[in-house]
Amino acid sequence: MTLAARRGRVGRFGTGLLWYWLIPVTAVVWEVSTRQLEAVYFPPPSVIVVRLHEMWFSGPLSQAFLTDEALDDLVPSLTRLFVGWAAAAAAGVVVGLMLGRSARLAALVEPLLHFGRSVPPSTLLPVFLLLFKIGTPMQVASIVYGVIWPVLINSMDGARYVDRQYIETGTVFRVSTTQRILRIILPAAAPKIFAGLRLSVSLALIMMVVSELVGSSEGIGHRLLEAQSEFDIPAMWAGIVLLGVLGIVLNSAFIAVERVVLSWHHQSRKAASDL
Repeated sequence: MTLAARRGRVGRFGTGLLWYWLIPVTAVVWEVSTRQLEAVYFPPPSVIVVRLHEMWFSGPLSQAFLTDEALDDLVPSLTRLFVGWAAAAAAGVVVGLMLGRSARLAALVEPLLHFGRSVPPSTLLPVFLLLFKIGTPMQVASIVYGVIWPVLINSMDGARYVDRQYIETGTVFRVSTTQRILRIILPAAAPKIFAGLRLSVSLALIMMVVSELVGSSEGIGHRLLEAQSEFDIPAMWAGIVLLGVLGIVLNSAFIAVERVVLSWHHQSRKAASDL
């Protein structure tokens, strides 16, 4: 192992230790400072955790400790998040690969793409309300629109810059168009595609909350808005903390899947760095 690789491993180990002790230290500082300052709008973490448990995680064992409120809020929100993200991911990868391999089509469509991704998704919520009315279809459409852009752009760039030797090798062996896409273009573009997918996970969580702030009667976003209107500050912070935890869990799960799917890519990069 080279000196650079050893330093990298030590650096990752140090970063992991930093992560473990930083969380309790931050919680203690937050607890002490908010109790001393008696900040009305910044309750101590202990109060937030208790309210979080009361709202969503104090249910019976038969419901996996989820309360009825949790089933009414978490299940619909997570369903919309996963459906919207999956639809945006599939559409973004397919359209991105098409545009990346067709220079003429990309020249026609790319200006519209840059215009579309420049429009803040929240400004189109009234349009989605007119098209889909209030409910899950409007919220899923909002998530899809907000999530699709990083997947599409990264897929297009990944497909556009595939090594030409790979394409020429496929041509020599008379590989069919389908096999060329599945065995050459898609694997070569996979690192870029997964980078876009990873960005889209956090965007999907944001758009889930934003879409539930408008005309929704359920979901985490609706519960946040309700807590704000009732000046239930601990409940509002409980929703914020829950969203943060969901973001960490979703990101960690995606990284684990990415390591498995792109194991060949990480191994080749590691072998190159060890030389």
